[in-house]
Amino acid sequence: MENTETSFKKVKKIKLDFKDSKYATGRRKRSVAKVWVKKGSGNIHVNGLKMNEYFKRPVHQIIVTRPLQISEVSSNYDVKCSVKGGGLSGQAGAIILGISKALIAHDANLKANLKKDKLTTRDSRVVERKKYGHRKARRSFQFSKR
Repeated sequence: MENTETSFKKVKKIKLDFKDSKYATGRRKRSVAKVWVKKGSGNIHVNGLKMNEYFKRPVHQIIVTRPLQISEVSSNYDVKCSVKGGGLSGQAGAIILGISKALIAHDANLKANLKKDKLTTRDSRVVERKKYGHRKARRSFQFSKR
């Protein structure tokens, strides 16, 4: 038998210095993101990886950079995120809220633009629990008279 090895591309995590930064927490679905924002050159790191390496899908990359683009400061701030729980969409949503809150803590003048696009409030929608006697949360079993 041949020795088949699976090749995983090993990505080196980067240690970042984030002294004099503003901190905020963002939540979405089951995800919680801790976000630090400081003056810099526009780098975004998620869980020690660059954003492009962590979020492979372009949709998630666009979502995460949205608060910076709306406030027109995408090249002025560095962002470091630590995110846990949920899936990638929930994590991206949590990071958005964290970045928005931290930007407002840095510069209160940005609040008007971010609030207009509803990036300062938590999206409270979560998955509804499954009920007893149902197939899903609301879907019932097929009714049969006989």
